[in-house]
Amino acid sequence: MDEIVTKACRETEIYLRNNVDGILIENMHDIPYIQSRDFQPDTVACLARICTEVKKITPPNFPIGLQVLAGGNKEAIAIAKACSLAFIRAEGYVFGHVADEGYIDANAGALLRYRKTIEANDVQIFTDIKKKHSSHAITSDVSLTETAKAAEFFLADGLILTGISTGSPVDVKELNDVKRNCDLPILIGSGITSENLCNYREANAFIVGSSFKKDGLWMNELDEMRIKNFMDKLFML
Repeated sequence: MDEIVTKACRETEIYLRNNVDGILIENMHDIPYIQSRDFQPDTVACLARICTEVKKITPPNFPIGLQVLAGGNKEAIAIAKACSLAFIRAEGYVFGHVADEGYIDANAGALLRYRKTIEANDVQIFTDIKKKHSSHAITSDVSLTETAKAAEFFLADGLILTGISTGSPVDVKELNDVKRNCDLPILIGSGITSENLCNYREANAFIVGSSFKKDGLWMNELDEMRIKNFMDKLFML
């Protein structure tokens, strides 16, 4: 656990040095993922410790978010509240889907009621819609735009668009369609690189993972030069 905390803090320092606007913490390497109903207490405990240590070394009011894989939206809200984080990345917010881990049911109603119960309404919820690594055959008659409208109606704070898998780019047409029909902030949640950055000017934020790693592979170590080049291009937009 100490090694994981040390690595998380070291990566945070690299991000801060390169002027990123915020950090999203995620148990990405905790594979194979399990659904929240199968979580053991150590999942929440370990993530809470990581978030606490990262929070200590970041400036006041620096946005830090959390995603708990897989589908651990309530757990993420609880940790975010306890650790004074700014937001969570949620999945399965509206409309059910079949993910790698099995069927994920829609959970917006229960999640927002839980957020209110623990007085965590200051924690924003940015949700994936028709998320990556999932089958959406059961909602094939519901467009991405209609899914976005449903998430807005169910009081999400922002929407996350992705490609079909980690590192896959978002369809620019889909971004533009959702932007025209929805008033929520839109985040690009996969496949963003320094090369295609200019295609996504309509987005409000980018969640960058693979592109910041050596050789652009999510499982590799951070590559500070790749981060610097990306941020330099971002600031020129």
